[in-house]
Amino acid sequence: MSPHATAAAAPDAAAGRVSVLANGLRVCAEAVPQYGRGLAAVALTVAAGGDDDPAGRHGTAHLVEHLMFPRSGPGAGDGGGHAALVEGAGGVCNAETHRDHTVFHTTVPAGLLPAVLAAEARRLLGFAPTRDVIRTETAVIAEEIRGAGPGGRYWEAALDGLYPGSRDSFGTAAELDGIGADEAERFQRTHYTPRRMVLSVVGDIDPARVTAAAHELFAPLGPPAAHGSGGSPVRSRPPAPAPGPLLEIRTAPVPGPTPGVVIGHRLPAPVAERPAYLAQVVLAQVLGRSRLPAVARSARDGHRLTFATVTCGYHGQWLASAAPDLTLAVLGRAPGTGVDAAAGVWRSVLRTLADRPPSEAEHRRAVNSLLVAVHRQTDSLPARAVALGRAALLLPGSAGPDGLPEELRATTPAQVADAARALLDGPTTVTELVAREGAAG
Repeated sequence: MSPHATAAAAPDAAAGRVSVLANGLRVCAEAVPQYGRGLAAVALTVAAGGDDDPAGRHGTAHLVEHLMFPRSGPGAGDGGGHAALVEGAGGVCNAETHRDHTVFHTTVPAGLLPAVLAAEARRLLGFAPTRDVIRTETAVIAEEIRGAGPGGRYWEAALDGLYPGSRDSFGTAAELDGIGADEAERFQRTHYTPRRMVLSVVGDIDPARVTAAAHELFAPLGPPAAHGSGGSPVRSRPPAPAPGPLLEIRTAPVPGPTPGVVIGHRLPAPVAERPAYLAQVVLAQVLGRSRLPAVARSARDGHRLTFATVTCGYHGQWLASAAPDLTLAVLGRAPGTGVDAAAGVWRSVLRTLADRPPSEAEHRRAVNSLLVAVHRQTDSLPARAVALGRAALLLPGSAGPDGLPEELRATTPAQVADAARALLDGPTTVTELVAREGAAG
């Protein structure tokens, strides 16, 4: 059965709709030949991430992600593994682990799609890592942890203050040291179940054929789902404990390239508090496009900041997770400027926006820049496949990537002012950046 279509095929009328297999696996197949041009992207999104790591084994989800690229053994097939199959045809594949999910994405010529779908099912069914492979991949993860940029450390410091007990999805080399194959297999069997996964296929395809192929290839993953077992498989999280009456939480100094301060704020929930969440996204864009650059440019006139940036979501990835997240401001301190003074500048910028909403023109520029970014993503086959999978798995009730532009346009300057006020009034972490020895600044 061939799930790819000819280049001249028209998009299916039902493209993009989610089909549910008997075992609970959701399949989203969308024909976009005008963008695909002979290509297809596959994303497998799994509701298993760093928050699912067993106690004392921080990084297990990250390790299993690595182990899902077998080079030999039952899951590899005859072609030397998933990566060899894809790269041998000129395609690309990768994966990323977040706190509440892991996503595997592959882009290949459409003619290779049947083999890729078969390989995707095979590596799920044939997951059987050896001790040597685990030792190799834990060493690779340890290098990734050591090589992680400072942005991750800043985010982690703020995350721990705002959501006590939360940890990143990278893992800890010490806790992964000595992990056994039985532990990795137990995690994969427990969390990589059909009802916790979405298969998204986008590009120059025939959606009906893709769905039929998925029925055939992925049925062995599990028995039929229990009647009435619909709904989101992602665990419900209790509200994060309030940090007490203090609105500010000081965290320990961390090394940085220059002296500075990192300020973290909680983000609203992307599902239950969607309008407030998107208003924070627009606020970060207003701050980053006009307000903060103006503050940093005035450094030559004796201002207290040398630079100022703001990101919404982990490394600026908003709507990339349903886990509690944050807005992060990173401020460079001019010589003689203390932490409190630098944080005061940030608060004054927020207070100005809270008291006086941005003009219609400033608001429109911020929204338009976000719309351009969304358009670029939806034009990218792998980004669209990932976005469809995340929407189906993590953001129940959302309109998905196609509804996002209208949601962004619906935000108002008054909502942006409310978002600034919420940051001022809500819990805040303040982390001092101490210049590394020998670093400039």
